[in-house]
Amino acid sequence: MNLMTENLRISLVQAPIVWEDREANLSLYEGLLSSISGSTDLAVLPETFTTGFSMNAESLGETADGVTVATLRAWAERFGMAVAGSFIARDRDMRRCYNRGFLVTPGGEASYYDKRHLFRMAGETEHFTPGAKQMIAGYRGWNICLEVCYDLRFPVWSRNVNNAYDLMIYVANWPESRIKAWTSLLPARAIENLAYVCGVNRTGSDGEGIVYNGHSALYSPKGDTLADAGAEERVIRSCTLHKSELERLRARFPVWKDADAFTIGK
Repeated sequence: MNLMTENLRISLVQAPIVWEDREANLSLYEGLLSSISGSTDLAVLPETFTTGFSMNAESLGETADGVTVATLRAWAERFGMAVAGSFIARDRDMRRCYNRGFLVTPGGEASYYDKRHLFRMAGETEHFTPGAKQMIAGYRGWNICLEVCYDLRFPVWSRNVNNAYDLMIYVANWPESRIKAWTSLLPARAIENLAYVCGVNRTGSDGEGIVYNGHSALYSPKGDTLADAGAEERVIRSCTLHKSELERLRARFPVWKDADAFTIGK
């Protein structure tokens, strides 16, 4: 059962990813999470944090009982924090692969989201299966929606219908060459959805020679910057979110009541 709380301490974990090396990445991120053990409620890692944004999904994909999920559960329990991010997942029959977002809590609960919008320009549509359902998970009295990278460009999919979520998280491998879109769209999603928005991006370069420069950030429902990691290669930025401030804003400025109704097709 989730503990109800007014405040939520969230930490943005911005770091490089070793190309297609699960063991090295698990070791790297374990050390980073260990450094904030006991001081945060939720740590957010980049997209595909164990491998980088690789299209070798068939060989790198793991099932739900694989080492990555087992490690995430152990981290959440040992460090006393929920952990969010994404990894390359596959079905047990190994026919389908997914860019799978996760939110794992200290109590052992795990929620998953399969990336809806696959980045065709990198060939993701050829190796991964798109998801069909939005994920909204409850944690410590907060409703949290998790999406992955390219989903940020599609506001209809991210729409907060009737304040269904309080916090939206985007995890990404967003390249330096298009970073202006990242830094522009994150606050836009916060403003239009009247919710806190957190975006965590990686740094360094990958096996394809693509360079990433972070700019992980956290925004208030008004679009104000609450935390910004800038282009630092390896850094953790933490901030406390306040539920009462969000509720007061929604009551005082209820734009959500005038939102257009719509249905999303498959």
